[in-house]
Amino acid sequence: MSVPSRPITKAVIPAAGLGTRFLPATKATPKEMLPVVDKPAIQYVVEEAVSAGLHDVLMVTGRNKRALEDHFDRNHELEQVLRAKGDHDRLARVRESSDLATMHYVRQGDPLGLGHAVLCAAGHVGDEPFAVLLGDDLVDPRDPLLARMARLQAERGGSVIALMEIDPAQTHLYGCAAAVPTTDDDTVRILDLVEKPEPGSAPSNLAVIGRYVLDPAVFEVLKKTEPGRGGEIQLTDALQRMATDPSLGGPVHGIVFRGRRYDTGDRAAYLQAVIRLACEREDLGPGLRRWLHDFVAADR
Repeated sequence: MSVPSRPITKAVIPAAGLGTRFLPATKATPKEMLPVVDKPAIQYVVEEAVSAGLHDVLMVTGRNKRALEDHFDRNHELEQVLRAKGDHDRLARVRESSDLATMHYVRQGDPLGLGHAVLCAAGHVGDEPFAVLLGDDLVDPRDPLLARMARLQAERGGSVIALMEIDPAQTHLYGCAAAVPTTDDDTVRILDLVEKPEPGSAPSNLAVIGRYVLDPAVFEVLKKTEPGRGGEIQLTDALQRMATDPSLGGPVHGIVFRGRRYDTGDRAAYLQAVIRLACEREDLGPGLRRWLHDFVAADR
């Protein structure tokens, strides 16, 4: 088992999806740009990568995603207007996204799945271990999951995936893991992975969520991975091969995450995420919580 000799510095964020569950809002606006309170969802994801020490961020995009690049670029005209008005607070917030990280972009020409999107990053990542963050999952910064995953990868090599315990009735919606405990309370060794198993056939209720720290050997495995469920190249299928055959770049470990995670890929969960995060804001929370209390009471 080889252990990387240098820290992880690169993050890959797949962002080529069409966001069909949020139509018509996403007809002309990338789903990643939908606001969560007053920041687009994708900014939370980039901030999470940066907080874990990953300042080199590659975004895998597709058609109609130009707004993502614009958001993380400078807007000199807007900055000049805010500066002239003396609105330094908003000026700082506008510049925050462009100063976060060194951003790079590559297009996923064909929508061939998450595994293919990760493979599009091979030229940028090279032979270094790297992180993958999916934009539908927002992890609360008070629960530093990604940093924990990076430490585990540095200690044990191979790849690390994030897992959450879910209702067994929901396992058909996720990739699910068969795993055995390790000496760490929050860590398991992955024996097998199944992408969206048929109801009642999941190996466990440990579901894969959108955070990965991957050995670069995954690229060679992905090149040989045939399209799976949905006709797409599944990252789960490649990781399953690495878990069952460590000579391909394994082992694969999992961190069982029990912290705060906000799902922005589902409409109801997205609304819940906005409300929860707004309620925790000092500037918005007190008034919003009072309104919610009165609204719920009136609806009974």
